[in-house]
Amino acid sequence: MFAKLARSLLGRQVVLASVIKSPARFIMPYTTIERGQPNSVDYRLYIQDEQGPISPLHDIPIYSDAANKVFNMVVEVPRWTNAKMEITMKEIMNPIKQDTKKGKLRFVANCFPHHGYIWNYGAIPQTWENPEHLDESTGCKGDNDPIDVLEIGYRVAKRGEILQVKVLGTVALIDEGETDWKIIAIDINDPLASQLNDIGDVDKHFPGLLKATLEWFKIYKIPDGKPENKFAFNGEAKNRDFALKVIDEVHKFWRALVKKEVDAGGISCANVTVGDSPFAVQRSDAVDVVEKSPKPGDALPIEPIVDKWHYVSLK
Repeated sequence: MFAKLARSLLGRQVVLASVIKSPARFIMPYTTIERGQPNSVDYRLYIQDEQGPISPLHDIPIYSDAANKVFNMVVEVPRWTNAKMEITMKEIMNPIKQDTKKGKLRFVANCFPHHGYIWNYGAIPQTWENPEHLDESTGCKGDNDPIDVLEIGYRVAKRGEILQVKVLGTVALIDEGETDWKIIAIDINDPLASQLNDIGDVDKHFPGLLKATLEWFKIYKIPDGKPENKFAFNGEAKNRDFALKVIDEVHKFWRALVKKEVDAGGISCANVTVGDSPFAVQRSDAVDVVEKSPKPGDALPIEPIVDKWHYVSLK
């Protein structure tokens, strides 16, 4: 009897050991709440933790592992999709919604050979590119949004998913006269993550991706009648250390914002976890916001024109 029990316990230990050693995706305690109808102006995607709704901008920590410089990333747009989804800066609890122009939903054009966004696109929480701060390295002010992230791993993420990413470098898009940093990163659970540690590793393991990234940002607004976008540093991608300094700076700008040390300019700073913030609200208030939003419904059809290919020549 005791021998049988011992064998059983030993078997459990072996199973447990194999579970510990096996590569497994680390799951953060965040889920999503859909409200309104997808593909409509009423659609909202709220983020919640185990206790209820939160702000993805303010309540998700910037780091998932500060000691190893692993950042959280809020996925706004999964790779290969066209809907221009973004964290809403001016709505309470900052849900993800689709951007609009003149009352119509915005989609990025398919600029041949690129289909939709060519990476998982999103933002690092607890960051803010201050529109009143003149960046010395670019000569332009910030774009009033959290800092953008291009996640280049193999897996197509889900809208509203929170990834843990390793920063590799950055490029500085100058978008209509504003500094719009694009952080290049990889999901730490990607099979190649351990082999990518700086910007030089991207071309080594993903040849052509940096070139395609620069081209994508240069031309993606041309089908809308806008000029080709420009980059600071002649499009040179800066390394990991440079990118980390940029992230640290925009995190400090966010701290000033959420502590009411600077004018929010209409940005909703309501949060449920930032203890020293004068904008803190009760959990029940966050629940009320979600419950008062439009009820979830079936997705509306997308106009076929979204699938059109645009053939754009660079000058």
